[in-house]
Amino acid sequence: MPFVRGGFVRGVKTGVLVLGLAALAACSSGGPRTFQTQEQGGGFSLFGLGGGKKASSANASQPAIGVNGYLWRATLDTLSFMPLASADPYGGVVITDWYVNPEKPDERFKCTVYILDSRLRADGLNVAVFKQAKDATGAWVDAPSAGQTETDLENAILTKARQLRLSNIG
Repeated sequence: MPFVRGGFVRGVKTGVLVLGLAALAACSSGGPRTFQTQEQGGGFSLFGLGGGKKASSANASQPAIGVNGYLWRATLDTLSFMPLASADPYGGVVITDWYVNPEKPDERFKCTVYILDSRLRADGLNVAVFKQAKDATGAWVDAPSAGQTETDLENAILTKARQLRLSNIG
């Protein structure tokens, strides 16, 4: 049986084409999959065909917040006495507006809370407190705030987050 060059080259071209299509299909997954959006079932799935049932479109269209939900809720609850200027659940930043204590109308406070982790951890939270006081002319000027204030707010948020987690488990 003589060697036929065209048959060998055709086989190589077909193999390269199949591998290229397989690589292209792997790239078109529609973005990263999370635990909630992965396919259920355990069947075989080639190129998205066959196999288990697909994730429901309701779950796929609802984006989850990007930070720990307990820390997020606890932050909003703890700072609920202050007016809210901005809240970003995907970036994990809560910024309050200036708050004036009725008992001390000559000073005001503003807080910024950064939620840095998706896990409920003490180092996944950072609080910055800004203080201003009125000077003799009645203008607001920056004043140093006690460092303990930031620590106390962090501890209050963490305590509330732990309470929320425990109430959700039980």
